[in-house]
Amino acid sequence: MSSILLNCMGTVTDHSEYSEPEVPFKNPQIHVKNPHLDTMEEDILYHFNLGTKTHNLPEMFGDVKFVCVGGSANRMKSFAQFIHQELALPGNMDNVTDICEGTDRYSMYKVGPVLSISHGMGVPSISIMLHELIKLLHHARCIDFILFRIGTSGGVGLEPGTVVVTDKAVDCFFRAQFEQVVLGKVVTRSTELDVGVSKELLQCSSELDDVPTVIGNTMCTSDFYEGQGRLDGALCSFSTEDKLEYLRKAYNTGVRNIEMESTVFAAMCRACAIKAAVVCVTLLNRFDGDQISTPHDVLVEYQQRPQVLVAHFIKKRLGLIV
Repeated sequence: MSSILLNCMGTVTDHSEYSEPEVPFKNPQIHVKNPHLDTMEEDILYHFNLGTKTHNLPEMFGDVKFVCVGGSANRMKSFAQFIHQELALPGNMDNVTDICEGTDRYSMYKVGPVLSISHGMGVPSISIMLHELIKLLHHARCIDFILFRIGTSGGVGLEPGTVVVTDKAVDCFFRAQFEQVVLGKVVTRSTELDVGVSKELLQCSSELDDVPTVIGNTMCTSDFYEGQGRLDGALCSFSTEDKLEYLRKAYNTGVRNIEMESTVFAAMCRACAIKAAVVCVTLLNRFDGDQISTPHDVLVEYQQRPQVLVAHFIKKRLGLIV
């Protein structure tokens, strides 16, 4: 399939090897690449139950400096409560309220300068959320903020409980790119993340106990079972050796974990000049099996590790710890 470029005038240009031009991360303002937004009298952020006419977005969100997104609504509420406690903010951490309570699609909590939002599972769900989140931050005139995806993943050659800070998000062919079909054609976007933020997170991990952390590539797949080479789904057309050979190829290209959202997350953040990082803990080593049989209390502790690491990063950035 050919690729497509939609320029600011809305015309279409075909290129056999076209990739969108990259925007440097250093600009503090968001580059929302949609000229049509300027002609709209109102922008309704439908899945957030927010809008530019119904809500004062600069007043509600203008001071946001850190945005943390994750799949589970319950986990992101827990993170909001956790960061409330870590930042020693006034009030009861149990009283955090869901800004998106008028919809059942996503949950959103604002705690001081931190926004905590759920994104559901998979590329389609997180991409919808990201479109509306990026527009929200644009309308709120937010600057100099960092966006994190915190979550869980399957490890590739790593011990369970290891936190992976993503270097590059790669697709199932190990390419650092995301392909988006637009009007029946393909737009290819880079999925490289901000190196400075990744290195800073790795440094933060060295200051914490029991948060083993590595930097590596993260492979994003379209599903949890066949796309990740699992042998335990309702459908499976490959052998154990086929699976292991694929995982070895992934490992040799630098892949250290597998999940289902990182490519579109990285691509959209890079396209809009947003500093971002993906921080996911591994729940198992996929070379050892497919099913997650770790005791629940251990899994809960694993799932807290990305939260602890990102919270430490935030506290350092705010000058709360040296």
